[in-house]
Amino acid sequence: MTAAIVAEGLVKTYGDVKALDGLDLQVPEGTVLGLLGPNGAGKTTTVRILSTLLTPDAGSAAVAGLDVLRQPQEVRRRIGLSGQYAAVDENLSGQENLYMVGRLYHLGRAVSRQRAGELLEQFDLAEAGNRLVKTYSGGMRRRLDLAASLVARPAIMFLDEPTTGLDPRSRLMMWDVISRLVRGGATLLLTTQYLEEADRLADSIVVVDKGRVIARGTSDELKAQVGGERLEVVVHDPDTVGAAVQALGRFGSEVPVVEERTRRITVPVIGGAKLLADVVRELDGAGVTIDDIALRRPTLDDVFLTLTGHAAEEPLDEEPVLAAPGVRRGR
Repeated sequence: MTAAIVAEGLVKTYGDVKALDGLDLQVPEGTVLGLLGPNGAGKTTTVRILSTLLTPDAGSAAVAGLDVLRQPQEVRRRIGLSGQYAAVDENLSGQENLYMVGRLYHLGRAVSRQRAGELLEQFDLAEAGNRLVKTYSGGMRRRLDLAASLVARPAIMFLDEPTTGLDPRSRLMMWDVISRLVRGGATLLLTTQYLEEADRLADSIVVVDKGRVIARGTSDELKAQVGGERLEVVVHDPDTVGAAVQALGRFGSEVPVVEERTRRITVPVIGGAKLLADVVRELDGAGVTIDDIALRRPTLDDVFLTLTGHAAEEPLDEEPVLAAPGVRRGR
């Protein structure tokens, strides 16, 4: 499969801080790569380099087969970029913002007006299309920003935390739009602090920390690194915790872990859902009454914490950057 985005040995230093330290990645055409990492890991620096907004100190990168250093203008004609901050002109209406972007991409007046109308409908902004953006909510601005990055129907998209600050309804709407883009053949590099987002949208995931790739694979492959399924049981009577631990120990691959306050017992198991009936029978035979029982697979949150030692949540730590003509502004 042809790679739409390639980065090899990217290095970027700010004073004494090495934002990127030899980062490599590839994104095959028509797929979504989720780029995950803690605050300061180098995700946004990577996006800026690949979208021609920043020059690396070392390494190389190509987008759509074009060198981002030697052919930046050609790269910009083929990409769309949406950053963490909605980069729209609040003194223009939503329709005027989209029309302006179309003209910057050298689309004709009629085509620019048509695309503006289509995208306002697609992002549920048609009724607000003639209102000044300064009257929009934060979620509406984010949707308009992503719409603007799609005016020229780019084949390759860079989305830097595109759903940050959105309410659940707007986030689901954005996920649907992103899914439709990929079904239409687009290639996406997506950074996100919402691990559920990467789990749902990304074909493959790269985890970065301190400017280096520390893990890569599909969501399932990364979860497998953390371990298998975990059986969680909440016993009714605190006095039966000991008996429950002894019973569950027969099924687990490790010693059960007990949370005394909640009476919850957790143990890694192999066997999946078919094991549950045997566990219930064993507990019943040991005289243990349970309030709850569940089989839990590792989540990307577990993966993230295990690999980086950091929680996934992170503040926004950089200022917006003004893109060169022909490129959407982004963080």
